[in-house]
Amino acid sequence: MNSEEKKSVLIIAGPTASGKSALAIELAKKINGEIISADSMQVYKYMNIGTAKASEKELSEIKHHLIDVLYPDEPFSVAIFKEMAENAIKDISERGKIPIIAGGTGFYINALLYGTDFSSAEKEADDSYRNHLLTLAEEKGKEYIHTMLFKVDPEAAEKIHFNNIKRVIRALEFYHETGTKISEHNKNEKSRDKAYHDFMFVLHMNRDILYDRINKRVDQMIEEGLVKEVHGLLHMGYDRSLISMQGLGYKEIIRYIDGECTLEEAVDTLKQSTRHFAKRQITWFKHQNEAIWLDVLKHEDINELTNEVINIIKQDGIIK
Repeated sequence: MNSEEKKSVLIIAGPTASGKSALAIELAKKINGEIISADSMQVYKYMNIGTAKASEKELSEIKHHLIDVLYPDEPFSVAIFKEMAENAIKDISERGKIPIIAGGTGFYINALLYGTDFSSAEKEADDSYRNHLLTLAEEKGKEYIHTMLFKVDPEAAEKIHFNNIKRVIRALEFYHETGTKISEHNKNEKSRDKAYHDFMFVLHMNRDILYDRINKRVDQMIEEGLVKEVHGLLHMGYDRSLISMQGLGYKEIIRYIDGECTLEEAVDTLKQSTRHFAKRQITWFKHQNEAIWLDVLKHEDINELTNEVINIIKQDGIIK
């Protein structure tokens, strides 16, 4: 497939709380675009506050894809994301609009761009092995299964934090089913030609300011009713064993609800975990050689930032 035949996509990436959603929405308004969420949690219904979903007003102004498409107990993986996102890109492009992928899950974005093929491993996935790993994580701790990964694929273990239980289990499953290290598989996939003609913009800012924004966002989530949201999910039967309920903002509040810590301790842990997550996101995006980095704080407002993106993509002919 040559570059002329490839569909064009724009990517707005960066760490949590950097302003990706706001930029993506303004950009979509100005260039006739629609947004595809590249977030591993926003796909779930009822999980709104803790995932920092766009507001109802924003969702009504610009069509969003891959938001509120699954229940919290339904499986979601990079392979499912890739299939859904590919379908959304095709649909958006065929209607003469521009697909804008917005999110901070770099692993998902790369799988989409490079056409990563997880289909064979996904089809052969052994639910009993996955459940075995989830049980081990519950009984012996996340560090235990992370050590298991380190023994079979140290390179993957170095890149995947032990708290990211979803990806740790995915890497162990991949090795279990294929006998191949997922780190080697990913290298081979990245050597392939990209499936799309893309522009990736990565938002960044001074680290201290970003961390302050993260702390304030967590406080805002509490004020908006995150504890009530988690109570509601538990009442509906979505318990802490689900991978969705182990996401940032949910597992910390569940510990508070279950009496394992105070609300203040849960909030402090959430802030710290989110800051660590943002740091890992930044490290990941630094390895994306073709990314265009935008310093959010060097722009007066969202309109100025949006216009800079538009000026850059105009040069490539994506828009006129």
